[in-house]
Amino acid sequence: MILAILQGRLSSRRLPGKVLRPILGRPMIVQQIERLRRCRFLDGLVVATSNDQSDDTIAATCADEDLPCVRGPLNNVLARFCKVVEQYRPDHVVRLTADCPLADWDVIDALIQRHLDTDADYSTNALQRTFPKGLDCEVIRADVLRRINEETRSPFDREHVTPFVYRDASGYSISHLTQDRDTSFLRWTVDLPSDFTFATKIYEHLYPDNSSFTSADVLDLLQRQPELRFVNADGMTEQEIAKAQDFWVTPQ
Repeated sequence: MILAILQGRLSSRRLPGKVLRPILGRPMIVQQIERLRRCRFLDGLVVATSNDQSDDTIAATCADEDLPCVRGPLNNVLARFCKVVEQYRPDHVVRLTADCPLADWDVIDALIQRHLDTDADYSTNALQRTFPKGLDCEVIRADVLRRINEETRSPFDREHVTPFVYRDASGYSISHLTQDRDTSFLRWTVDLPSDFTFATKIYEHLYPDNSSFTSADVLDLLQRQPELRFVNADGMTEQEIAKAQDFWVTPQ
């Protein structure tokens, strides 16, 4: 069984409440879940939020969407994941975060396929980056996740779930998913107000006529609408902006 766990909370430091901010009248997390449900290799999807009162609205939203929701410690996200694992008993877990409304189901499926083909303990597209920020995903064996929970005492590990696996000399086998064309300098995640503006504009242009728009559709839109490319440039480094500028002047 391959289970996706989508982690989210409302007490984000930089953009509080972001996962429930509306895009085209629906909470951002709901828009993302619609995209995730297109994954072919997922057997299930569970939202993991905190048991803090501030996240009651996330749990209520999941109930409205008929989506399973498991709650656990606010800052111990690893404990939340392990609680889901103990309840659903998957073989592999796909870790996703609820600030990626442009999530690409084809990328997730490709990572799952690579993970299974290589028989890795852990697989990701986020360590050797070639995809836009906001298309990050990880796949980890459920027994490895349990082992991390038993072995680590680090608050950092417990908040970020997987770093224990890819530290030097961890002993775990790791597989990487990359693409030929490097677009890692593009920013499609939502951490800042400008990121939310960017994602909203993408949905406004594409979703009404094509609710299943792809990453290729986003790139095509940005090629045709230059004014959208740097809406969230305040979250990019000077180097990323320079790479993006070169990318858009080069024929795609």
